[in-house]
Amino acid sequence: MSLNAVLSRIDNDLPGALDRLMELLRIPSISTDPAFKADCARAADWLVEDLKSLGFEAASRPTPGHPMVVAHGGSGGRHLLFYGHYDVQPVDPLALWHRDPFDPEIQDTPKGRVIRARGASDDKGQLMTFLEALRAWKAEYGTLPCRLTIFLEGEEESGSPSLIPFMKENAAELKADLAMICDTGLFQDTAPAIVTMLRGLLGEEITITGPNKDLHSGMYGGAAINPIRVLSRILGNMHDDSGHITIPHFYDGVTELPDAIRQQWQSLAFDHARFLGDVGLSVPAGEADRTPLEMIWSRPTAEINGIWGGYTGDGFKTVLPSEAHAKVSFRLVGQQDPFAIRDHFRAWVRDQLPADCKVEFHGHGAGPAGHMSVEDPAFEAARAALADEWGRPAAYVGCGGSIPIAGYFQTVLGMDAMLLGFGRDDDQIHSPNEKYDVECFHKGIRSWARLLARMA
Repeated sequence: MSLNAVLSRIDNDLPGALDRLMELLRIPSISTDPAFKADCARAADWLVEDLKSLGFEAASRPTPGHPMVVAHGGSGGRHLLFYGHYDVQPVDPLALWHRDPFDPEIQDTPKGRVIRARGASDDKGQLMTFLEALRAWKAEYGTLPCRLTIFLEGEEESGSPSLIPFMKENAAELKADLAMICDTGLFQDTAPAIVTMLRGLLGEEITITGPNKDLHSGMYGGAAINPIRVLSRILGNMHDDSGHITIPHFYDGVTELPDAIRQQWQSLAFDHARFLGDVGLSVPAGEADRTPLEMIWSRPTAEINGIWGGYTGDGFKTVLPSEAHAKVSFRLVGQQDPFAIRDHFRAWVRDQLPADCKVEFHGHGAGPAGHMSVEDPAFEAARAALADEWGRPAAYVGCGGSIPIAGYFQTVLGMDAMLLGFGRDDDQIHSPNEKYDVECFHKGIRSWARLLARMA
């Protein structure tokens, strides 16, 4: 079998591949809004029919929320599972879009041609890179390259409430030798990358209550406790002057970066000045003894995401509020236990409460960090395939965000996952005017073909 023949077919069929992507992008599969429930089902059905055209046995499988698409096909070689999601984020604020978010268009920009639409990059364009690689392979040889399971979710952008129950109920059917996820991007927009470290996430909402009603600050100020002052002091104590987090036992389970990975990261020559400069900043604000890449990929964080209380409307009101609120998130690494950290954080807050104050907590999800073992030969095969396509070595990188599905493949199905993708930092995912570079779509298809050739 000739890989070059498959690559040539991909090149020649790029217009057709773009047309198919446009069809999928026209479906407004917004999972978080019940008004689009039928559209999510329509997107799942579209993918089922496309997979059937490639020779898969495919079905839209019901859940309490939106359907899962599951397909099986091919034979021989390693059994690979490919995961993506067909649902998209809401389009608000609509007024900031330059065109209808679900009327996709190929646009010429100073940086090249782009596909402009909601879901172009996250994740419809990404998942279609894999299906288009299979299409070219099937058209050239009449078969799929190996045994494959396709697993496409419709609730990723709304918290995946049906995902774990579905995976547990169908574990025997879904389990494969390796999962592959296409929902990430290039490093600094040019270098191919394989994500091997994902930070976990813990969310907490705090409400501190003092007096039983809002008070006049002239009559009660000085004598009555102010919950905003209490909350501000507690949150201000969360970091010391060097950026370290002061919550007891917070660093339990934090592992050091292996020397080989640290050296590879150093060779990336990450331009943190540009990274911060793009958002109007200049000085790294995390742990002072860590490099910027470590700060965002392999170190834990504690961040205040919102704080409110009292009067925040127009004008001025001299109120002493009854309540103060904050939302705090923790990005977790290594073996940090999110539930243990939740307990330690809540105890730490309670220990700092003065008399006449009480606190209530509301959790907003908890998930551990993910670690992908690179001992599987598939990872080096993927690095080589990506380097062949992009003309520079592929790097093992971390990801500051959280992609829970990678951890679920490990904990629920007992299988490792490989995360790679072809998005760029300026794709504006989750924002108005989302786009996906035509080059990334095209080279993404070619990358998957190269990888499958090596693994098959």
